[in-house]
Amino acid sequence: MQIASQQQTIASDFELISRLLPSDGTRLLELGCGAAFTTRRLAESLAFREIVAMEVDRIQHEKNLLIPDLPNVTFVYGGAEDIDLPDASIDAVIMLKSLHHVPAGVLDAALTEIARVLRPGGLAYFSEPVYAGDFNDVLRLFNDEKIVREAAFDALCRAVDDGRFELQQEIHFNSVSRFEGFEEFDRRILGATHSTFDIDEVLYERIRSAFMPHVNREGIAEFVNPMRVDLLRRPS
Repeated sequence: MQIASQQQTIASDFELISRLLPSDGTRLLELGCGAAFTTRRLAESLAFREIVAMEVDRIQHEKNLLIPDLPNVTFVYGGAEDIDLPDASIDAVIMLKSLHHVPAGVLDAALTEIARVLRPGGLAYFSEPVYAGDFNDVLRLFNDEKIVREAAFDALCRAVDDGRFELQQEIHFNSVSRFEGFEEFDRRILGATHSTFDIDEVLYERIRSAFMPHVNREGIAEFVNPMRVDLLRRPS
């Protein structure tokens, strides 16, 4: 397994999930669903029997419970290290840019829990940002994730090495983040309820100054982000 690689192909998690995971009749567990943007796209576009969408941020979870129009999605509160589901009750699991948010002390427990709830032969899709790129340069001004991303990768390697999972495929690709100006970045990233950042006026201006050169004439900022997907399989 390789934490980073040179890769020029542009892709999205939705495209890769559509290609790599079976959806017809599948019961999917999404850990760290956030505001359920990808959850909605998966539920509306693919033939999943059910999506169990779990979120550890209580504020965001309460908002998700108010979503009225996703009948095949069940929103659940909780973290990956303590999944309130029976053994072997899930066909596939996805974690999208969220494994590194799991506290380092419970990363191994989280991966053990994921293996527990997966049926034998079930697949786990882990998408993680690589510590590189212009967007990362902006983020690390107030939220340097180098250590936690490395810890998440190390935990995946341990889970493969000790037999909890088998590595099916590792994919390195580029994704695109798009913001309609700094205001949207401020709302979505700096204002995210799952994290609290210590940002004073001086640091706020540094962040804004680093972001603004990426805004084009139409007021749009696009960042190309190096990403890695580890597709793991629970042994039969």
